[in-house]
Amino acid sequence: MATQTITDETHPSINVCLTDEPLEPLEPMVAETSSKEPWLAHPDAGAMLWFHGVTRRKTVQGDRVTVTKELSYTAHREMAAKQLRELAHDAVKEFTLHRVVIWHRLGVVPIGQASVIVGCSSSHRVASLDAVATIMDRLKKDVPIWKQERFESGDRQWIHPSPTTDDPTTH
Repeated sequence: MATQTITDETHPSINVCLTDEPLEPLEPMVAETSSKEPWLAHPDAGAMLWFHGVTRRKTVQGDRVTVTKELSYTAHREMAAKQLRELAHDAVKEFTLHRVVIWHRLGVVPIGQASVIVGCSSSHRVASLDAVATIMDRLKKDVPIWKQERFESGDRQWIHPSPTTDDPTTH
C-alpha cells in the first residue's frame, strides 16, 4: 500500500495521510476540489500555519557531531492511522481549529526531504502555533511510527521520541 489517506466523513476539516511516496510540500496545501483553494482555507481563519519536518544532515549534541545519511520510518499502519485521526480530532477541539492536515511518510527519507507535514488553521495565530507544536510532540510520543537513523559511518540507531520538539539533545 503506497498511500493511505484517512478521511473522516463526520469531520471533513481533517486530512490525514500515511504514504510511502515522497511528500511534496505544496500537495497538501491545495484541496482536491474544482476550486483548488488552499486546504487550510476557511472563511473564519486568520491564521494558516504549515510545518515540514525534514531530514537534516548534521546533529550536534555538545561536542559530538553525527552526520546522517537518511532516516527510515516504519509503522503499525492501522493503529497509526487511527491515532493520527484521533490526534487531529483532539487538536480541533483543544485549539478550536478550523482545519488540520497531518501527513507522514514511511520508508526511507533522504536528507532534505520531508517526513511529516502538519498544517493548522485557526481564527488567530497563537492557536495554530500551539497546535502544530502539540501535534508534533504527541505524534512523536504516541503514534506507532518508528524512526531509524542511518549514519554516514554505516551505523544505525533507533531514535526514541523526545519529550519536546525543542530539546536539542535528542533527535
